[in-house]
Amino acid sequence: MDVSARSGHADYEWFVTLNRACLELLGIWPETNDRNERRRWMTNARVIILLTLIICTCTNPTFHSLIRTWGDITSMIDNLQYSLPLTISMLKFVLMWRNKNVLMLILKMVKEDWMRLKTEKERAIMIKCAQISRLIMIWGCFLMVLSFTLVVIFPTFGVSLRYLTNITDPGRLMPLQTYYMYNVNNSPLYEMTFVLQSISLIIAAATYTGTDTFMSFLIFHVCGQLENLKARILNLEFNRFADSLSSNVREHIRLIRSIKLIDDTFTLMLLGLLIYFGMLFALYGFLFVTIMTQGRNLSIARLIYILTSFINTFTHMCLYCVVGEFLVIQCNGIYDAVCQYKWYNLESRQTRNLLTMMIQAKKPLYLTAGKLFPMTMATFCGLLKTSGGYISVLLAHRN
Repeated sequence: MDVSARSGHADYEWFVTLNRACLELLGIWPETNDRNERRRWMTNARVIILLTLIICTCTNPTFHSLIRTWGDITSMIDNLQYSLPLTISMLKFVLMWRNKNVLMLILKMVKEDWMRLKTEKERAIMIKCAQISRLIMIWGCFLMVLSFTLVVIFPTFGVSLRYLTNITDPGRLMPLQTYYMYNVNNSPLYEMTFVLQSISLIIAAATYTGTDTFMSFLIFHVCGQLENLKARILNLEFNRFADSLSSNVREHIRLIRSIKLIDDTFTLMLLGLLIYFGMLFALYGFLFVTIMTQGRNLSIARLIYILTSFINTFTHMCLYCVVGEFLVIQCNGIYDAVCQYKWYNLESRQTRNLLTMMIQAKKPLYLTAGKLFPMTMATFCGLLKTSGGYISVLLAHRN
C-alpha cells in the first residue's frame, strides 16, 4: 500500500521541526524557499552579529585569560574546556553559513524522499531512522540545558563550579574564565558583561548541538534510503529486470552523490572536532590521574561538573563515529544485497549489468575528517589510545 504525499509532508515536518527550530534562530538553517532578497540580507546580518558577539564577549577574552594563566596546568585545563568548544562552535557556525546552498540541495532531496509515494514498509524504515535522529537531538538539548545551568545559573547565586584563583577570578564571579580590558567588577559593566556572556553561551551551545544533530539527521535519512534500496534490490522483478535495475542504479548514484556532498560539507568540521576531542581527553585524563595520585581536594560539585563536561564531549565525538559506522554498514549492505540476489536465474547480459552495480557498491563510502581519517569506531578507539598516551607525556612533564 502506497503512502500519500500529504502523509509524507506531515512526516517530514515531524522529522525536521526540532532541528529547524534550533538553527533558524541562528540564521543558519538552509531555507528551501528563501527567495526574498531582504530576508536573505537580514539573515546574513544576524549571523554576522551573533558571530561578533561570541568573539568579543567569550572567545577573545577566554584566550586572553589562557595566556595569563599559561604554566598553571589546572587553570589551563579549566580554560580550555571552554575556549576549545567555543572555537569549534564558531567553526561550525561559519561552515553551516558558508555551505547553505549545498545543504539546501541536500535538504530538498530529503523533502522529496518524504513526499514521494512509498510503501508502508519503506515509511516504517524512514520513521525508525528519523526517531533515532530525534532522540539524539533531545539528548543534545538535555545536555545543553544542563551545561547552561551549571555554567550560568549557578554563578548568579554566587556558586561557581570552575577552578577559581586570584588570577583567573580576582573579583565577582563570571560564567567563563575570561579577562577583559576594562574592570568588570563595577556595575553596570558586570551585569552587562554577565548577560552578554550568557547569551553568547546559549548561541554557541545551540550551534554546537544543532550542527551535530543536523549532520546526524542527514546521515540517518540517507541510511534509511539505503536500507530501502537494499530491500528493492533483493526483490527485483525478473519480468521487468532492466527497468527495475535502471531505477535502482539511479537511486544508488543519487545517494552516493548525497553522501559525498555531506562529507565535503562537514569534513573540515570533523577534523577540528577530532583534534579538539583528542586534546580534551588527554587533559581530562591528566586532571583525574593527578587528583587520584596526589590526593588533591576536589569538591563533589566540581567533580560533577567536570564529569558532565567530559560526558558531553565524549558523547558528541562518539556520535560522529557511530553515525559514520552506521553509514558504512548500510553502504556495505547494498553490496551484500547485490551478491545475494538470484543472479544465476538471469541471462548472461542481465548478469553483466548487475555486475556493474556490484562493482560500484563495493567502493567504500565514509564520512571523513579532513579527507584523512574515516569516521568509524576503529578511528574512535585509535583516538582514545593516542590521547591516553599523551596523558603519560603530561604526567612526565609535571614531574
